[in-house]
Amino acid sequence: MQLLNFPSYNFRVKNSENRTLIFDDIRKKFVVLTPEEWVRQHVVQFLVQEKKYPLSHINVEKQIKLNGLMKRYDIVVFGPDGRLHLLVECKAPEINISQTTFDQIAQYNFKLNANYLMVTNGISHFYCRTDIEAEKYQFMNEIPDFSR
Repeated sequence: MQLLNFPSYNFRVKNSENRTLIFDDIRKKFVVLTPEEWVRQHVVQFLVQEKKYPLSHINVEKQIKLNGLMKRYDIVVFGPDGRLHLLVECKAPEINISQTTFDQIAQYNFKLNANYLMVTNGISHFYCRTDIEAEKYQFMNEIPDFSR
């Protein structure tokens, strides 16, 4: 897999039925290793190891109903108070981050109301603080570390 703009992490990887699988610490199972999954697993490790978010506060690939359609977010992180703290949208490295990507995460966030957003393709990372009432986003250099 392609080198990403994250620190190096150790992953459990195996081959099964001509497919490469990677162990997901959140879902507690091996999942097919696609380029997007490679980015998602790096983000999870980044959040846990660098930003000190507890594994128990992270949720991966869950469905939400949005405008009558079922959509799936990549990663959410809950704060110590149980409220949604961070929403992450992951793309494969070959996918350029565009306005469409930001529109997608903004739509999800109208439903979820996260304090922070992260959009990444593993190469480029974008972070924002949200102001739901004013419907504005303030770009940041990084997301905050976990705090109790």
